[in-house]
Amino acid sequence: MIRNKPRDAAVYRVDLGKNIFYVLGVDTARMPIQKAKFRRETLLQFFARTKQTIVGMEACGGLQWLARKIRAMGHTVRILPEQFVKPYVKSNKNDATDKAVRRDQDPRAGGHADAASHS
Repeated sequence: MIRNKPRDAAVYRVDLGKNIFYVLGVDTARMPIQKAKFRRETLLQFFARTKQTIVGMEACGGLQWLARKIRAMGHTVRILPEQFVKPYVKSNKNDATDKAVRRDQDPRAGGHADAASHS
């Protein structure tokens, strides 16, 4: 049995940390359909099994490496600059709260998301 089997999400949100990554999958109505927590190596395995979709991440150090790996798997990666994430942060800041709040700012809707660089 595969733990955290990917579901058919329209968009995956990834909140990056040093060791733990939180993933939120949302459907076309922006309703959460999957919540999961991964370590770095299992995050890449998860996206290798996921159908091609949009993956949104907050800009931070080390992001370009991860974005290139996920893009190589056929996904579209959208990077959300930090200054556009801050207004959406709720009280009691933590990674799980961050991720849930960012689903409101959908990278498909032409918000402030940038494509990952190709270098």
